[in-house]
Amino acid sequence: MSDATGIPPTGPLLALDPGEKTLGVAVTNSERGIITPVETIQRRKFSVDAARVFELYDEFRCVGLVIGLPINMDGSIGPRAQSARALGTNLKRLRDIPILYQDERLSSDKAEQRLRATGKKRDEIDRLIDAYAASVILEDAIEALSG
Repeated sequence: MSDATGIPPTGPLLALDPGEKTLGVAVTNSERGIITPVETIQRRKFSVDAARVFELYDEFRCVGLVIGLPINMDGSIGPRAQSARALGTNLKRLRDIPILYQDERLSSDKAEQRLRATGKKRDEIDRLIDAYAASVILEDAIEALSG
């Protein structure tokens, strides 16, 4: 059984925090109790980026993809959110996988707070922020799926 998005109730999920220049990546374990920031993909061409996303998806044996949707603070959909949806549409054209779009408002802020709390310096935060933001997006998606 899966929910309305087609995401199965168990199994690893891969999350993307889509930025203009990068894709932050995080993954859950099968039980979805552990979320791990994986890497930050430097965006080049869609085909290259998609190949890396699917490589990670397969490596972690994922059953669904969560894409952060950068909705404006007023709840409206702007160009960044449209770009995130286009990324999902284009990935789905290459492989028919379940995709959930998750509101990612303030995910980078939460990720930065967590990194600061661990004593990371600014250059470390800048290097890690996208993957950690993807983990926050994934955390919110798991909560939404189970709620």
